[in-house]
Amino acid sequence: MASKVRAKRAGRPATTDAADIAEIDEPETGPLRRCAVTRERLPKAAMIRFVVAPDRRVVPDLAATLPGRGIWLSARRDVVETARTRGIFAKASRGPVTISPDFTSGLQAALARRIVDTLGLARRAGQAVSGFTKAREWLSAGRVALVVQASDGSAEECARLMGGRAGSVPVVRPLDRVALGAVFGREQAVHVAVAPGGLAERLAMEAARLAGMTDGAPAGATGTASPASPEGTQDTGG
Repeated sequence: MASKVRAKRAGRPATTDAADIAEIDEPETGPLRRCAVTRERLPKAAMIRFVVAPDRRVVPDLAATLPGRGIWLSARRDVVETARTRGIFAKASRGPVTISPDFTSGLQAALARRIVDTLGLARRAGQAVSGFTKAREWLSAGRVALVVQASDGSAEECARLMGGRAGSVPVVRPLDRVALGAVFGREQAVHVAVAPGGLAERLAMEAARLAGMTDGAPAGATGTASPASPEGTQDTGG
């Protein structure tokens, strides 16, 4: 217990031992889940559920719909790495498990695919537009719940798009300009505006989880532009 207290004070994830299993076995009910590494109870949107398949493989359950008892982790790279390297999955499932060599990178790729799929749904539903001009028009009309910026876009262009709205509309940067453009049938895209609704909420959640898995930052969309990234052709099309 003392070691866990010291770890918490130092900001490091605590480890799991046999005495903690009862807490991990908590019923999967209510809005909060307990992280098997940090022991924190957090909203499900800030976490990732894992299950152990019949062949004892650890499988990410990003939609939280697979059968079986879930093992919940905070959506942070350091937490997932701790679980992977310190036997947390085996302890929580009370038996040996198999973890793929590309476990963390595969998880990041799966989260990115969910963002692409959700953006595609928003585009087809008329709830998302790309291009500086269209995004700016939607922002001016108050039709935007979320702005999606290319991760390798220009911070100056993002600031110009947002104008005086910085901080009032959340901004996420989950994909580079080529991946973002592919969703809209373009060679590249830098600016995307998403209308209010369930798809915008899902995008914000998935982008926050991917951000946590990419750089370990706490889950959550930002309201300001990130530091300047490599610049290229600007997404100024309508």
